Amino acid sequence: IIGGVAGGMSAATRLRRLDESAEIIVIEKSGHVSYANCGLPYYVGGVIEEEKDLLLQTPASLHARFRLDVRVNTEVLAINPAKKVVAIKNLVNGETSELDYDKLILSPGASPVVPPIPGIERGMTLRTVEDVEKIAASVGKNPASAVVIGGGFIGVEIAENLIHRKIPTALVEATHQVLMPLDPELATLVAQEMRAHGVDLRLGASVVKINTDSVELSNDEVLPAEIVILAIGVRPEIGLAKAAGLEIGVCNGIKVDDFNRTSNLDIYAVGDAAEKTDALDGSATLVPLANLANRHGRVVSDHISGLTVRPVKTIGTAIVKVFDLMIATTGWNEKRLKASHVKFLTIHSHPNSHAGYYPDAQQMTLKLIFSPTTGEIFGAQAVGRDGVDKRIDVIATAIRGEITAPELADLELAYAPPFGSAKDPVNMLGYMAENLLSGVVRTAQWNEINEYVDKGYQVIDVRTEREFSEGSIPGATNIPVDEIRDRISEITGRKLLVSCQVGQRGHTATMLLNSLGYDSINLDGGYLLWSKSPAATLASALIKYISEIRTIL
Repeated sequence: IIGGVAGGMSAATRLRRLDESAEIIVIEKSGHVSYANCGLPYYVGGVIEEEKDLLLQTPASLHARFRLDVRVNTEVLAINPAKKVVAIKNLVNGETSELDYDKLILSPGASPVVPPIPGIERGMTLRTVEDVEKIAASVGKNPASAVVIGGGFIGVEIAENLIHRKIPTALVEATHQVLMPLDPELATLVAQEMRAHGVDLRLGASVVKINTDSVELSNDEVLPAEIVILAIGVRPEIGLAKAAGLEIGVCNGIKVDDFNRTSNLDIYAVGDAAEKTDALDGSATLVPLANLANRHGRVVSDHISGLTVRPVKTIGTAIVKVFDLMIATTGWNEKRLKASHVKFLTIHSHPNSHAGYYPDAQQMTLKLIFSPTTGEIFGAQAVGRDGVDKRIDVIATAIRGEITAPELADLELAYAPPFGSAKDPVNMLGYMAENLLSGVVRTAQWNEINEYVDKGYQVIDVRTEREFSEGSIPGATNIPVDEIRDRISEITGRKLLVSCQVGQRGHTATMLLNSLGYDSINLDGGYLLWSKSPAATLASALIKYISEIRTIL
């Protein structure tokens, strides 16, 4: 087995449980074969105080329990599939030797992306225990400034932990949002949280040069940077596989079949280096997640041992903590669906984590994407301070079980006031999906308001006067939902775009207005979603600009 950590060690220990007589050798290039690399950012921040807490097993403990021959600080130089031999090198004493195999499992992982930027050698990556030791040593010197390059999962986690260490930190992301698995209206919530906790978030700019104490951006700005951490992403380690003549897939990972066999049937590949099969369309994909690596390690061991194996496809479920927010995703986002020319419907809701009358209920934002014809769930996203993990896990399970969006309403989920609501947020998504698919109601998205206004739709805000006075969509007319029947004469047009705070009162108003003969559409997610979205930011900037021009004139 080449490579330890999740995939390699899962395969090794499962193999031993299935076969006491097998000779199992694990080759690991670093000095640690079994550690919690998902916990590395929290060691930097001091949340995990002791390095030993990250180390799950050692070569000695693995030999004691499983009689595994684990060789750390050892590099595999080449694989000879014809002779079924690997050439290895002891990195401590420099000695080289060869090992023969009957079956070979590749688990080399992925390597950090390091772009050819001038001064890039000063940037530190975070992938191994050795990496985190280097970063922790730099952080321990109390640097006056830090720059994190990359706004993915690792980037936002390491930025949070640097702030936890009271180090002034900027995060630079070349695209216009953090956390690319999210769609922009939810990513905006994460950006707001990061800025509220002191992260100097620079979106839409890239680092073009790293100096001794600063970085230069593509927009000509210069940021102080006593330390620089690279979190730009990872790419599969395919060097050994490619040199051995194994087939490389369309995503530039090692191509494998349903049993994780490579193009050489005696060689398997698992973990970040191996391509996965997407559960929604069957395409090849790269998903560098520990749970999949563990699962595929078991699949390989079972297949080698002759057991019946279930192929494992992926829906890419993931979660991350950013300060006080939980952010979770599963399946495909809007961006990917649009790029693949797949038709879909979207709904947003803003439910409480548990019954609102029970103390400490926290509001979250949920997004569900599904087929407009079959109701098949394509994906979901969630952002909030509590209860996010539970809801995304239920939806991920629904996707795996081929439960449709309307059928979410039928799920019997555990309820008591401290834990949920009688109509759980997941159930409510089902009701909302059912309304759309049945044609009971139509909705507009946060980024479609201008399109409807251009088509002659009048924006009616059905919140209270107080709510309306605290902020509204430009050009909206305020008629509270409870006053619509008495003030119907104030509505001048027949085509209406109805908005409330989160969409619930808007739904009630839309149903009422449609019954009175109007062509009404409800704003999905309401004013709250729009106000947090890029559309509101643009609208606010435009209003400010127009105001300034009027002042000058």
